[in-house]
Amino acid sequence: MLGPLRVRRGGEDLDLGFPQQRALLALLVVRAGRVVPSGDVVDVLWPERAPASAMNVVRRYAGSLRRLLEPGLPPRAPGQRLPRRDGGYLLDADEDEVDLLRFRALTKRGKRAAATGRSEAATRCFVDALGEWRGPVARGIPAAVREHAVFGEVERELLRTTRMAADAALLCGRSEQVLPRLRQALELDPLDESLHAALVMALAATGLQAEALAAYERVRRLLAAELGVTPGTDLTTAHTRVLRQEWTPLRSTSQPVSLPIRSADLPEEPPGAATGPAVAPPAVPLTRLPPCVPVFVGRGGELRRLAEITDTVGPSGGAPATVLISGMPGIGKTALAVHWAHGVAERFPDGQLHVGLKGFDPVEAPLEPDAALRALLTALGVPPARLQGGTDSLTGLYRSLLVGRRLLLVLDDAADTEQVRPLLPASPGSLTLVTSRNGLSGLVAAGAHPLRLDLPSTADARTTLTAHLTHAGPPTGPPEPLKRVEPTGPNGPTESTGPTEPTEPIHQIEPIEEIVSRCGRLPLALAIIAARAAHHPSRPLAALAALDALAAELRHSRRGLDAFAAPGGTPDLRAVLTRSYRRLPPEHARLFRLLSLHPGPDLDAETAAALAQLPVRRARQVLDGLADAHLVMEHTPGRYVQHELLRALAAELTGTHDSPEDRRTARRRLADPDPGTADA
Repeated sequence: MLGPLRVRRGGEDLDLGFPQQRALLALLVVRAGRVVPSGDVVDVLWPERAPASAMNVVRRYAGSLRRLLEPGLPPRAPGQRLPRRDGGYLLDADEDEVDLLRFRALTKRGKRAAATGRSEAATRCFVDALGEWRGPVARGIPAAVREHAVFGEVERELLRTTRMAADAALLCGRSEQVLPRLRQALELDPLDESLHAALVMALAATGLQAEALAAYERVRRLLAAELGVTPGTDLTTAHTRVLRQEWTPLRSTSQPVSLPIRSADLPEEPPGAATGPAVAPPAVPLTRLPPCVPVFVGRGGELRRLAEITDTVGPSGGAPATVLISGMPGIGKTALAVHWAHGVAERFPDGQLHVGLKGFDPVEAPLEPDAALRALLTALGVPPARLQGGTDSLTGLYRSLLVGRRLLLVLDDAADTEQVRPLLPASPGSLTLVTSRNGLSGLVAAGAHPLRLDLPSTADARTTLTAHLTHAGPPTGPPEPLKRVEPTGPNGPTESTGPTEPTEPIHQIEPIEEIVSRCGRLPLALAIIAARAAHHPSRPLAALAALDALAAELRHSRRGLDAFAAPGGTPDLRAVLTRSYRRLPPEHARLFRLLSLHPGPDLDAETAAALAQLPVRRARQVLDGLADAHLVMEHTPGRYVQHELLRALAAELTGTHDSPEDRRTARRRLADPDPGTADA
């Protein structure tokens, strides 16, 4: 598929028949493992106007392909390779039989390696994936068909993997391995500036600085001739870094200097541009962080890791660092980021900034990068008249202001990598904390440090609940600066910014144990239950009497999330969890719902395939997507578990969206799996 369309048996190429029949095979390969509705087949094969006999022609082509793929198949037999299902056709093929499937599998492994900071392993996987690419996708099918978006998306997959390969290779010093693939990708899209920027950096990193500068000059002239534009931020940043010999992420020749923001630091305006007041230097360092969290417990390992990363961007310089804090909804990502930011604020003398990206806001759409850049530039003192232009020009202005400065940036609730990338400082000495419910493997592949939050221990969950119950109000000031976190015992430190617990050992009261268990140790759920108990007029200690009733409510609630309807000012748990569900593609959303029908504590891809009537390979891909969104967890390789509160949400949703017959059928498939769901 990734080159001339070919099918081989025993080392010999098979005759694929008429051009439209070849096109049908190409479409089925692109969608391998998924049903392609007959209407979609007709739309792809006849992009302008389909003949009246189109459906009959498709059936004939499908029959011919079945006999080609399964010699000796009796006439009209459905076969195993190309069965007709649900009003469409499905190609069943193994990963080792199709180059496109091998490419996708290797890319996925590369993303996983990148997400865990293993850049060398990620580079190997990405390079091996791109090794399957031998030329224009599906060459040999009619040109009008090949222009359809379904084949264009395969080309975009190739380009995305090439960019990730270049990022990973630059991190581990293996850029020479991706140079041929970068040049191949640029043949596919000669005007892609991000690919040109990656090529410039890769050439410089392999010692070919003169060739890197020549490559920049060629693309500069090409953009001027073809589009009448100058290079954007990615290219100009790459060019500047090559001139400064800063092409490796762990090395920098420039030393950060703390300077106030001055109007002279702004790039010159073009002739005729609107002018505004000069940018006055801030009288004090910028501080726009949210208030300190009133209760913070545990997270010793995460705090130690943050301390290690923060040390790399100390006063002596060092590359800018980005940390991705990810985890399931309500697990405390924002609390950790804000707590750490307040504790190390004094180490970033040029200021601290926070932007809520609204990636999973229940009402508003995710913040566009240009809107986020305008908010940051406004905070940095740039007058409104200077905030014209698109994302590229705003990013250039933003990064030029940060040169030589040490800034702490918190980007909260990110939707995806592309929302974050333009907001990252490029100069040494800055630290960026990104929080997201998604894994953002592209961000990690580009060098971000992944920090995935797990559920707190039972002891920390108990302490969290009791700290919320006894907390009398927010602290009057920020916590003491966090110079360095040292372990105080085998499990590290346990910290709380709430007041000291009362003499009575409330953490040992029986309702506390039951509530912690029924909340699944989820920090947000514990905070909601504490807020409900604290509504008792004589709180905090008398509120403990309400815990018996709350424990009973959790125990007997017919709808598992009803007890987590929060009092005013506290997020509602059902709403918080549902935000992630609403961002899922339909196939992922359906499997998420059906997982609640499985009676066991965990499951594998085969069980999920039976539940949702999917091929095992596709079920594994969907489970990986749910794991990336932190709606399931792969607790051991190949086995997935769902948090009990997410399972309660899934049970509610399947009762609403899936008919009783659909649920009964899924349970029957679970008891007696259809062998057709297995991989060939």
